[in-house]
Amino acid sequence: MATKAPLQLEPLTLEDTPALTELWFAAFTDPELRRVFPDTPAVRQWLTDANQHDLTHKPFQKYIKVIDPISTDQQGRPRIAAYAKWDTSMPEERGGRYPPWHEEMSASLCDEFFRKEEENRIRVMGEKKHFYLDTVATHPDYQRRGAGSMLVGWGCDLADSQGVLAYVDASKDGAPLYAKFGFVDYSMPGEEIASMARMVGKQPYA
Repeated sequence: MATKAPLQLEPLTLEDTPALTELWFAAFTDPELRRVFPDTPAVRQWLTDANQHDLTHKPFQKYIKVIDPISTDQQGRPRIAAYAKWDTSMPEERGGRYPPWHEEMSASLCDEFFRKEEENRIRVMGEKKHFYLDTVATHPDYQRRGAGSMLVGWGCDLADSQGVLAYVDASKDGAPLYAKFGFVDYSMPGEEIASMARMVGKQPYA
C-alpha cells in the first residue's frame, strides 16, 4: 500500500479561489446550509468572487490552505485538501462579511442565518479583541489526516503571538476539534451551532 505524503500548509493565492469554491460545496452538505447557499453555477461564481474580493482588498483576512503535494487538480497544481479564512479584524473594521446576496439566494434567509451568528459572537465576546475563524473546510477525501488541526493551530498560534482571543461558530460535530485547541462552547441550550471562544494560550474563557 502506498504511503501518503504529509500534507503541507501554504498561503492561498487568487488563482486558488475557484478550487476553494469546489471544496466548500464538497465539504458543506448540510441541507440547512444548502438552503442558505444553493449549489448553482451562479452562487458558486458569487462565492468565488467574494473570496477574490477579500483576498485583494482585505489584508486582515488571512487565507491559508493545506495541500497534498503528490496529488494534482485539473490545472496541474497541487490539490487543495483544506483551507481556512481567519479574520484578524473586529466587525467595525472589516465591514460586511459578504457582498450583496445573489438573486438566486434568499436574502431573508441569509440575513437571519448570519444575524444569529453575529448575535452569538457579540454575546460571548462583547468588545474583547479577538480573531474570528470565519471558515475552515476540509474536502471529504482528506478527513482525519490532520488538515483541520493544521489550519486551526496556525490561527491560534497567530492569536497567541499577539495576545488576542479567538472565536469560531462551529458545528456540534466539529466542536471537538476546536476543544483540542482550548476553545470552550458557550452556546445556549438548544442551539445547533456551537459558539466557541478561546483565551490566549488555551486559558479558560471568563
